[in-house]
Amino acid sequence: MTKRKVKNMAIAYLFLLPNLIGFLIFTLIPIVCSMGLSFMEWDSANPMVFVGFENFKRLWTDDTFKISLWNTVYYSVFTVPLTMAAALGLAIILNQKMKGINIFRTIFFFPHVASLVAIAVVWNLLFHPTLGPVNNILRFLGVANPPGWTSSIDWAMPVIIIVSIWKSMGYYMILYLSGLQAIPRELYEAAKVDGANSFQRFKSITLPMLTPTTFFVSIMLTIACFKVFDLVSVMTNGGPGRATNVLVFNIYNTAFINYEFGYASAISMILFIIVLAITIVQFRAEKKWVSYM
Repeated sequence: MTKRKVKNMAIAYLFLLPNLIGFLIFTLIPIVCSMGLSFMEWDSANPMVFVGFENFKRLWTDDTFKISLWNTVYYSVFTVPLTMAAALGLAIILNQKMKGINIFRTIFFFPHVASLVAIAVVWNLLFHPTLGPVNNILRFLGVANPPGWTSSIDWAMPVIIIVSIWKSMGYYMILYLSGLQAIPRELYEAAKVDGANSFQRFKSITLPMLTPTTFFVSIMLTIACFKVFDLVSVMTNGGPGRATNVLVFNIYNTAFINYEFGYASAISMILFIIVLAITIVQFRAEKKWVSYM
């Protein structure tokens, strides 16, 4: 290897070094420490005690963990496909040539960059059981007993899902919009000449060409859904009861409210394994889908 190549490699690694240091300090080292801590019992006040797999055995009998896992799956199953559908629909609409299109794109993207706390407070007011405009409209339309929304065990999670979709769809809309604009217009023109209608062009051209974007969006959305915390914390604080107690919120309570850092680390390892397994399945499914297409 010549001195010039060595010098170029050294310069490249110097540019990568800040990001690598950040990854080591804030990601890799905490993951390794969490793995080790999951086999310990520690409340931060007393010395660590090695307990082996006791923390993982405890998961099988912990109703709170089971409920938080179910709530996370419930949230993800509805949020991921609905957000993808809303984002794709918006992208298709806002990919048209019309006056002021950039303003509309900005409006739909704005919720993603807006303060989540402010958004949660506003939506809580909108869904207030007695004073909120949503229930006032329902009463005006003749609904005698409108839902309690965030104060209802049955409706609290749907509200979280609705707000999450509304906040996230603008960001994923931009990704889909980028994918749509990368599709050659000649394909649509050729399909029109062959007599394909709008639905046929969408099914045979748009969806297959958006496969890489859809795959990326599904991965990012799934990971984001399994990591949901802030929206739940601000809007419902995991309640009412345990209706919106998701995994990350459970980890937070276990670690920083109950001071069971070892057990919280064990839950976080289960979350890591679940997300990793889902990602691997999605990667394999994407390869089969591409080969099928």
